[in-house]
Amino acid sequence: MAGRKKPLVVITRKLPDPVETRMRELFDARLNVEDRPMTQPELVAAVREADVLVPTITDRIDAALIAQAGDNLKLIANFGNGVDHIDVEAAARRQVTVTNTPNVLTEDTADMTMGLILTVPRRLVEGAGVLKGDGKWEGWSPTWMLGHRIWGKRLGIVGMGRIGTAVARRAKAFGLSIHYHNRHRVAPAIEDELEATYWESLDQMLARMDIISVNCPSTPATFHLLSARRLALMQPASYIVNTARGEIIDEAALIEMIREGRLAGAGLDVFEHEPAVNPKLVKLAEKGKVVLLPHMGSATIEGRIDMGDKVIINIRTLFDGHRPPDRVLPARA
Repeated sequence: MAGRKKPLVVITRKLPDPVETRMRELFDARLNVEDRPMTQPELVAAVREADVLVPTITDRIDAALIAQAGDNLKLIANFGNGVDHIDVEAAARRQVTVTNTPNVLTEDTADMTMGLILTVPRRLVEGAGVLKGDGKWEGWSPTWMLGHRIWGKRLGIVGMGRIGTAVARRAKAFGLSIHYHNRHRVAPAIEDELEATYWESLDQMLARMDIISVNCPSTPATFHLLSARRLALMQPASYIVNTARGEIIDEAALIEMIREGRLAGAGLDVFEHEPAVNPKLVKLAEKGKVVLLPHMGSATIEGRIDMGDKVIINIRTLFDGHRPPDRVLPARA
């Protein structure tokens, strides 16, 4: 882009220093040094002026906002894989390209998912809490802090894409039996590698698993995919782990089932009304029934830098006159 005016790039949240430094070198980049979520009026001002908007999941880029965009806005380069917070169709109508950052968070998210699969049944957070404060405890006892064995249990994966498959590989190494439900059956070679059992019926799978891991994307079709009816199919001794999107589970129904002892517990990294967390979930966490994490499944330094690199590549490619490699098309396209 030498010799040409640098595109004005507005970045809505603070990014890792190496990413921000490179963006300042390449573009007319406006950083969010304070890392304060932008208000809606601030987002309106940004899309009216910018050539490129770099939002994150904390920003709502809906049709009403896109309708106020200036003629200069050519690209919404999302810092993240999921684009459920962006109205991609509205952007397409305004001839604004949308990109994301796929394939860089798979292993990090799978690590966190496996961590929750281990943490919840084995009561690791409760155990760590015992040694807080003065660090005193009564000592070992044969019947104290008993959890449940992982080895030999059945894991049902909802969404066997890249992350679901990565979770399955980790879980198999821990001795879990792999089962999955997906829109399409995975390749036979992957099934053979994982010794995985495919369930065309989600209902039937839910009723037979010890642990459920939610790894499917958030779409209109997956909203409350795990509804009150489906959650009721699960065994009372089973657990559920969600590192995908909160709205895939009917959170209110999940809370009631755990409170009533119809589910053993849950590990949640995402919530239906994020960043708000239902106070009833917090109370269940205090009682050791659930483990709650603040949406940190992909929170590694390496992953965030990889995401930033993809954003930069997408911006440079578009302004060099080519199609960005991570272009997101409307669902109907």
